[in-house]
Amino acid sequence: MTDQIHYEDIETGSEITSLTVTVTETQMFLFSAATYNGHRIHYDKVWARDVEGYDNVLVQGPLQAALLSRALTDWIGGDGRLVRFSVQNRAIAYPGQELTFGGVVTGKAAGLVDLDIYCRRGEDVLMPGTATVALPQRAER
Repeated sequence: MTDQIHYEDIETGSEITSLTVTVTETQMFLFSAATYNGHRIHYDKVWARDVEGYDNVLVQGPLQAALLSRALTDWIGGDGRLVRFSVQNRAIAYPGQELTFGGVVTGKAAGLVDLDIYCRRGEDVLMPGTATVALPQRAER
């Protein structure tokens, strides 16, 4: 985690510090177990291929959303607060693919910062969304 960012430190158009993750099959299996997600497309390659028609098992959308929220909370620091978070899972990801989670500041007012957020594979946006965070202001300290 980096030093605490403050409301005054950012401007519209600023990018948050991105998080890049290559999800493994083990991570996916554990996430399925922790979330009681028994859908076989996340851990059974034969099922995913022969029954569902995919090339491989699929990275869970909620896992991608969790990693995106991690990128946001890492960026806002311990004194920041995630106020709103909304995403849409629009494309599939496979294990072993490098995924980047990040966002761009779209506006700010009264200590709140609005962002367009994303999960990308290369230039392809798999999961777009929006978020609002509250950042501490230097005058508050």
